[in-house]
Amino acid sequence: MDTTKFEVQVERMIHLSKVNPLLPETYIPWDDEPDSDTLFMPEKLVSLEGHKLWDTLSKSQQIELGRLEVVQVMYSYAWSETLACYFFNRHLLTLNPDSLEYRFLIREITEEFRHQEMFGMAIRKLGRKPILPTRLHRFFGEFTVKWLPSSMVFMSVLSVELMADIYAKHIRKDEKVFSVLRKSSELHHIEEGRHIFYTEAWLKKFTTNAGFLKATAYSMVVMLNIYFMRTLYVQKDFFERIKVGDPDCYYQEALKNYNIKFVEHALGPTVEFVRGFNGFNWLTKPLWIWLLNVKP
Repeated sequence: MDTTKFEVQVERMIHLSKVNPLLPETYIPWDDEPDSDTLFMPEKLVSLEGHKLWDTLSKSQQIELGRLEVVQVMYSYAWSETLACYFFNRHLLTLNPDSLEYRFLIREITEEFRHQEMFGMAIRKLGRKPILPTRLHRFFGEFTVKWLPSSMVFMSVLSVELMADIYAKHIRKDEKVFSVLRKSSELHHIEEGRHIFYTEAWLKKFTTNAGFLKATAYSMVVMLNIYFMRTLYVQKDFFERIKVGDPDCYYQEALKNYNIKFVEHALGPTVEFVRGFNGFNWLTKPLWIWLLNVKP
């Protein structure tokens, strides 16, 4: 990497963050209201879409399932960004306050806290309550940001950012989706683009010419983080709320259906990132196939 060029780019991103902040309060049309046909999630991202059970739902049930699942997705991102900020603050203690890394992370933390507030405002606007993480989710999330080495945590953060950015692209491009969600996704996509650029570049010093053991470890971290986030998205409670006849059956089928769709619609950039540091090998490939249905 050209260090001088990278530093110039990061200085530019810091400057943009300061002089042209994207404030959720003014960027998003919070006064807009959905009508009866408005979607809250592109249908291709809804867990049950494409399965034969999807056609057994009424249109209002399909829309409501999308509303419940997008609320869950937004909450999951807000929670993961809270964990990331916990780590960033821990990492700042090791840096010179005048360093480029310190100054960029201060801007990223500022933006991530605004994202958390934005997701909370959107959830309130949609009027649905998310399912909170389990104790096991909380344990692994907190363990990661408290105790893992910085390179591993940055890898964890990037894996979620890449996935969230793909979701944002799908939502903001679908004109059928509620305007509040499209503009929220647009804002998130713009600022996450800066964070992804920086994190990928920062990680190059660890992933460039990584040996077998290091590449394997990084691949496992990304894989487990993706699995960790995916398990938050589809919930049995949603099918109880939309009043289907057999919620457990619908949930199990939706889960299997979503696990297939998830690879197609959410994991492309993540797979390319892992491939870039030779993270797919005889040890990791079977695990990616088994846990995430990814075929490298």
